[in-house]
Amino acid sequence: MSTPSSTYRVQLRPEFAFADAAGIVDYLRELGVGALYGSPMLDATPGSTHGYDVTDPTRARGELGGEEARKALSARLKDAGLGFVVDIVPNHMSVEVPKANPWWWDVLRNGRQSPYAPFFDIDWHRGRLLLPVLGDDNDELAVEGDELVYYDHRFPIAPGTGDGTPQEVHARQHYELVGWRRGNRELNYRRFFDITNLAAVTVERPEVFAETHGEVLRWVSDGDVTGLRVDHPDGLADPGGYFRRLRAGAPGAWLVAEKILHPGEALPQSWPVDGTTGYDALREITGVFVDPAAASVFTRLAAEQGVRTDYHAVEERARRLVTDGILVAEVHRIAALLQGVDADAAHAAVAEVMIAFPVYRSYLPEGAGHWATAVARARKRRPELAPALDALDSQVRGAPDGELATRIQQTSGMVVAKGTEDTTFYRFTRFAALNEVGGNPDRFGLSTGEFHTLAAGRAAASPATMTTLTTHDTKRSEDTRARMAALSEVADEFAVAVRRWTAARGIDEPALNLLAWQTLVGAWPISPERLRDYLDKAAKEAKLRTSWTDHDEDFERAVAEWPSAVLGDASLAADVESFVKRVRGAGWANSLGQKLVQLAGPGVPDVYQGTELWDYSLVDPDNRRAVDYAARRSLLERIQAGEQPEIDETGAAKLLVVHRVLALRRDRPELFAGYRPLHAEGVAAEHLLAFERGAGLAVAVTRLPIGLHRAGGWRDTVLPLRDGEWTDVLTGRLVGDAPRAAALFDQYPVALLVREES
Repeated sequence: MSTPSSTYRVQLRPEFAFADAAGIVDYLRELGVGALYGSPMLDATPGSTHGYDVTDPTRARGELGGEEARKALSARLKDAGLGFVVDIVPNHMSVEVPKANPWWWDVLRNGRQSPYAPFFDIDWHRGRLLLPVLGDDNDELAVEGDELVYYDHRFPIAPGTGDGTPQEVHARQHYELVGWRRGNRELNYRRFFDITNLAAVTVERPEVFAETHGEVLRWVSDGDVTGLRVDHPDGLADPGGYFRRLRAGAPGAWLVAEKILHPGEALPQSWPVDGTTGYDALREITGVFVDPAAASVFTRLAAEQGVRTDYHAVEERARRLVTDGILVAEVHRIAALLQGVDADAAHAAVAEVMIAFPVYRSYLPEGAGHWATAVARARKRRPELAPALDALDSQVRGAPDGELATRIQQTSGMVVAKGTEDTTFYRFTRFAALNEVGGNPDRFGLSTGEFHTLAAGRAAASPATMTTLTTHDTKRSEDTRARMAALSEVADEFAVAVRRWTAARGIDEPALNLLAWQTLVGAWPISPERLRDYLDKAAKEAKLRTSWTDHDEDFERAVAEWPSAVLGDASLAADVESFVKRVRGAGWANSLGQKLVQLAGPGVPDVYQGTELWDYSLVDPDNRRAVDYAARRSLLERIQAGEQPEIDETGAAKLLVVHRVLALRRDRPELFAGYRPLHAEGVAAEHLLAFERGAGLAVAVTRLPIGLHRAGGWRDTVLPLRDGEWTDVLTGRLVGDAPRAAALFDQYPVALLVREES
């Protein structure tokens, strides 16, 4: 198995292509990285900045340099002794530019007779393929050669159908161009969530799997690729079957699945994968740096400001918005499969069960308990639907491999993701540090005991799973989140500040207003442009006063003007900056603590591009900004030369932590096995989180640093260790086997201890 010691995630795009990635390989080797982990590398929509919109899975993306540059990158990594992990997208392909996708173009041209028609999940029984691209009408259609044209959109004309007016030609095609509102109601192809430009692929068909995965699996068999990260397996018809087929094609590769696990949920044990992409670890690591005592203060503040604080009610309403609007076409398609039930009741029953799911989806027969919970919740909420729910339950359980069971399971994940991650997390803004992918915002913090139990379980059950703190999909970067976590230690002060700031320049929507002030503090300093773009996205995702489809122009204009108004108000900006200084040091301590816990803890740690220094990014596309590798190289060289950086604005102290842990993981992997909680002794013991890996490595970090200082510091607190002489790898100092916390943390709030061989 090609399990890397660690990974470093890069976002490939035309501005940072294969050759650019090859240019940082030597830096990654010096940093201590085990493998380069890259975003999707197959041909994608022209100009794509992320690569998840694949258009041709049979070739490396030309805008990244094509096959020759890909092979050069692979060779460079091999020479440096690094692995190569590739992100793959099995669920969908981009159809935004039809001509860029040769398979889709052929389907549009030839309809059901196209050899690629079975490659896409299209319901041909409902008539022509609906393409929601029109405005109000089709008066602007034109015929140019063998193409039908609507503004910048071009579509193929079927052979022998090109005579007549554009409208007459359009009427003869295998597709029908319609407005987006009609498309949303009647769409007859499955898509990725609510993105109509991403059409679902029937990868459960062996021939489709072979065509869509042949090139990537060739890279694996050639030894160019050592690991695969699988995007959104919950959207697949049969995730378990998919992973078994993938494992057969890549028997020696490291496989991780982008599976979001709720607290207490485990990966299906039949999946032959090494673990998840780490959102479960992110939730746990963030939680242990949050003060649970702050929950009541933030709840009162939110309620006082007019923000809903009943999390599950907010979540239910948001999910219902998805089933009744955003994904109504998908619900209609599923309901039509339910036999012996009135259409309206069938639609309501299907929607209610998906709204009620306690996790993203089940994988019947695995996850039968989750299915039963969803049905029971639906019965309780809508007792009048009992006959329809009984029929749905019976038919799904009776044929778990049937179309009804398959479609409702693969769609429930979309309802949960759109309703919870992409709506609730922008409405329930009580304490946004918890509003993260895989997060549990109604649970305020995690005790050290709970953390140890979960970490020990990970070490025992999935030691090769990925762990992470920042990804391309996180709502905010790890350092932004770490500073926001520090707000839990000054909750009363922050509440007073929010009241004062809101009175001066509040946003006229409570949830966005509370989120905006938390974000401003968490990401400070931030430009008006970055904050404006973030708040615009947050407002539209919340769907309270405006949305991506139904705009409130006046409100959007007010939101767009807010960042400049706040930052341009000298008195207010100075007040915010003063508060940031109040929590900045604690944020740095949290950042170093959570990074060391992640990097040295169980699993394979990933470092997202650039986050080896402080990085105060927000949700995409903000987190895809260019990384200054020259600055990072320079700092790393100074650290390698023996410099002990201060904890300051440069972030060099974080680079020190990342470098020392990654290098140790690579050079002495035997130290990073198992997990044993360590417990400090003394009056401040609750502020020290520590654990042992193997028999010769211990990790110790400070938690809740403001509370620690307020209580009088470490005082008599000590950390008992196994007998022997221990050295702090970060400082090079000998610390003995019962170091006093005050001495252990006098330079950095974290320590990485290695026991010297006798």
